[in-house]
Amino acid sequence: MNPAAKLRENIRGGPMIVAPGAYDCITARLIEQAGFGAVYMSGGCSAAMLGFPDYGLTTMSEMADNAGRIAGAVSVPVIADADTGFGNELNVTRTVREYEMRGVAAIQIEDQGFPKRCGHLDGKEIVPVGEFLTRIRAAAAARRNPDTLIVARTDARGVAGFEKSIYRLNAALDAGADVAFFEAQQSVSETERIPRLVHGPCLVNVTRGGKSPVPDLRQVEDMGYRIAILPGLLLMHIIGSCRQVLKEAYDSRRHPVPLGDISIPEMWRVVGAEDWDAIQARHK
Repeated sequence: MNPAAKLRENIRGGPMIVAPGAYDCITARLIEQAGFGAVYMSGGCSAAMLGFPDYGLTTMSEMADNAGRIAGAVSVPVIADADTGFGNELNVTRTVREYEMRGVAAIQIEDQGFPKRCGHLDGKEIVPVGEFLTRIRAAAAARRNPDTLIVARTDARGVAGFEKSIYRLNAALDAGADVAFFEAQQSVSETERIPRLVHGPCLVNVTRGGKSPVPDLRQVEDMGYRIAILPGLLLMHIIGSCRQVLKEAYDSRRHPVPLGDISIPEMWRVVGAEDWDAIQARHK
């Protein structure tokens, strides 16, 4: 079963899918090795790829290539942010085809203007609902694999309000989206209401330090969500850990003990050294 078909089947039944955010291949491998059933690549991968904030500064090809590298590093499905689709319906069509060709299982398209901003920052602008639905229709029609999922995300909450956000998601599902993503809800009550008001599978963003409450994953599953993403989980921890260990190295003038006291062989085992050793051994 291909990753998209597997993801689609898991959405229909079984426990809620939890997908921590990966920004490169090693973080994707660590997510899979930890036992999670999916990987999420957010627009925040711009920080690792280019040292840029999530301001829509990456190009479609940069994002698609990064998503492809991540999808190639793991066997679990990859849900990948495609921002606004990078333009009109023509650009959206090419975006979906490029992501799909690289093995992405689910492609996320949002209703912000271009360039977009991180969903938990101020100053966002949204396009008219008709333009958003054109993006979704184009994305759905562009699929060459019928199992590929289109995730429709709305950032309308802070601009147009809760009810209009729900309307946009239901309209997007009617236009061909498979999953609805309400970004930056502002209370636990809103988080609870979304799956009851949206007539399709819902994805919830679980992130700290943003505009939304940070619920327990068991709570959101009980609310009816089918996918929970944790896009900033590793990036936030890595920034904090790197700051800490670099300060220790600078102040002490010594090599600090790595978190978990990881050895050189273990570091390479994470990225498949044993598999490559086995290949080499077979051909000697």
